[in-house]
Amino acid sequence: MNLRSPAFAILFAVSLIATAGNMGLQSVLPAIGRAFELQDTLVAGAFAISALMWALASPFWARLSDRMGRKRVMMIGLGGFVVSMAGFGLATTSGLQDWLAVLVAFGLMAAARTIYGVFGSAAPIASQAYVADRTTARDRTQAMSLLASAQGLGTVIGPVLAPLFILPFVGLAGPMYAFAALGAVVLFIVWRRLPSGEVVRKPSPSGRQDHAGKGLWKDPRVRDYLLYGLLVTGAQAVNIAVLGFHVIDELAVTGLGLRQAQPFISVAMFAGAAGTLMVQWGLIPLLKMEPRALIRWGAALALAGNVLTIAAPGFFGVVVGYAVVSMGVGFARPGFTAGSSLSVGPHEQGAVAGLMMSLAGLSFLGPPVMGVALYELAEAGPFVANIVLLGAALALCWLSVPLRTGPADLPDRDETPPPDTPPASQPGPEGNR
Repeated sequence: MNLRSPAFAILFAVSLIATAGNMGLQSVLPAIGRAFELQDTLVAGAFAISALMWALASPFWARLSDRMGRKRVMMIGLGGFVVSMAGFGLATTSGLQDWLAVLVAFGLMAAARTIYGVFGSAAPIASQAYVADRTTARDRTQAMSLLASAQGLGTVIGPVLAPLFILPFVGLAGPMYAFAALGAVVLFIVWRRLPSGEVVRKPSPSGRQDHAGKGLWKDPRVRDYLLYGLLVTGAQAVNIAVLGFHVIDELAVTGLGLRQAQPFISVAMFAGAAGTLMVQWGLIPLLKMEPRALIRWGAALALAGNVLTIAAPGFFGVVVGYAVVSMGVGFARPGFTAGSSLSVGPHEQGAVAGLMMSLAGLSFLGPPVMGVALYELAEAGPFVANIVLLGAALALCWLSVPLRTGPADLPDRDETPPPDTPPASQPGPEGNR
């Protein structure tokens, strides 16, 4: 597949719109919850449902794309995205306009997020498989990296565009209608323009019955990388879930209301996404860091970001702290994913990749809800908890022999992540496929 072809541009748009829509929704969700006068933990729970369903449904879509075809499954995923976004917008409007009781409207919002969790993984899985079917082994890494970069770009674009769609009458529901419309346009383009010529399909690793890596999660070679990853990504999930509420509360002290606070939430999310992209597209290739250095700097920076969030006052402190946390995760994620991959053999790569995928789902199940609950008890609560988690991750970097020494320095491979390593996107499982 030519990376400059219209077909690849369509696949890029599929990943971009899904991630941008998800991040745009996450940027306005705290304000919607406050407008409904709901507990913050209930709002965080809506995203936890989506993460759970995403993790459960992903293997099914991988297998179905092998049988039904990539394009059809991609269209199913995009259709689910459009229905979910439009349904979430309608439920939000119904609650804000008092057409429905708040709890009923919120129940419909949770149902819409469940739809996204079930169908949302279909499009990115099918897109990646479509590229794999049509590229040689030599070109596949570059193609996959470029496709994944659409998700990193979406984490920046979504929060920036969301405030522009908060319009009269539709209000906070406006971004959902806008992203649903954009998703419908992409769906139409996929239907009419994406070639679906027959190719020999390669079964996706998540859909293949392969027992080579069975029980790999407890293997000493990768176990500590997984534990480290769970600590770091769990802390990141807490920061993401709390961010919007924290910005609203800091600005409320200055007299700004929910509507006026929304652009500031977008600025904070943009700062975090930009920090991650700067690290993964700039600093890591420039400094040529190995996995053991990446995980140390990652945990240390993420810990420092949480300390800054507590110590620095006002909105400025929130933005700087979140940006430093995001930079830390930008170092840490390629560190533990590359480290675990380099620690196992070629026949176990599919299994270790599956473990990394499940890690994202686990991180966004419990931690966001618990973090927001701690925030309701005390403003510093979730950040203190994160300092404990990240302190444990940092200690693990030296106490664990695999993490302290790094993967074996074999002469036929380079431990340094390549310059085209795709960035880790901010929304977790929905944007990290």
